[in-house]
Amino acid sequence: MVKIGNVRVIDFHVHFPAAPPHFRGRQVHPLIAEYGRRRDARMAAEWDFETPSEPWATDPAQEPALADRWAAEVEKYNLERVVFVMGSSNENLAKVVARHPDRFAALVFLPDPLAPGALDELRRGVEEWGMRGLKLLGPRIDAPLDDPRLLPIWQYVAQKRLPVLIHFGPLGKAGGVVWHPNISPLALFPVAQRFPEIPFVVPHFGCGYPQDLLWLMWSLPNIYVDTSGSNQWMRWMVQPLDLETLFRRFYETVGPKRIVFGTDSSSFPRGFSYRYLQDQVRACRHLNFREEDLEDIFHHNAARLLGYMPREDE
Repeated sequence: MVKIGNVRVIDFHVHFPAAPPHFRGRQVHPLIAEYGRRRDARMAAEWDFETPSEPWATDPAQEPALADRWAAEVEKYNLERVVFVMGSSNENLAKVVARHPDRFAALVFLPDPLAPGALDELRRGVEEWGMRGLKLLGPRIDAPLDDPRLLPIWQYVAQKRLPVLIHFGPLGKAGGVVWHPNISPLALFPVAQRFPEIPFVVPHFGCGYPQDLLWLMWSLPNIYVDTSGSNQWMRWMVQPLDLETLFRRFYETVGPKRIVFGTDSSSFPRGFSYRYLQDQVRACRHLNFREEDLEDIFHHNAARLLGYMPREDE
């Protein structure tokens, strides 16, 4: 079992394996669907994924059993907790967390923060259900992020000093979104500059846009990077990249206190992607990071963002 100083790991980026209604049954052209199927099969072979993977739950009655399985994963791998960034609904996800509050935390997911009632949903999630931040998908928001209609969302999270995890870069699998006005992390600049109280977390090392993310982090102190996923997007970059290179660049430029560990784990039978934890710890140790740096990356930074430890500016 991976050992990191005197702390247990917090995984900041996990998907509870229950499909949101708006993600179910999306129609794609058969040629693109077949291309996606071939890409999935190739990735499964490359990564030796266990197949067939169990499908995500579509019935909320299945969720308590899945919650118990995930709690067992937390115990098995000696984690402190996992942070679910999405579930079948925010209310259902809050029930999952309430079932194992010492092992789970969750963010409110707003599929469309421009939709009527989005702010009310965020308030309910935080104030009634105890959720600890906000999850958004940049390429699913069909307006500039500084659009006046989004201002109440930003004002609320700024007042509460909640972390906002916001995905940029390609979205979905093969055949997914690769162009959108909000595809780059730089789309966040006007909002993040206006609201420095909000800690914004950009996952997957920028997911194809690490250079844009580094510039954003150079400019502003309230931008964090999460390390989650297979990060196979590195293979599609012109310049050679690997985990050690990414950790080195972000460590040398912004330091260890704005790097947050995650896996992007989700479904069973795989459950917690222990392999990603091993790979990331190995990369950090190859780079001779100090033990206190590893504690920040794999525990303390997430604990501060979630409110389990005081933020350093408090």
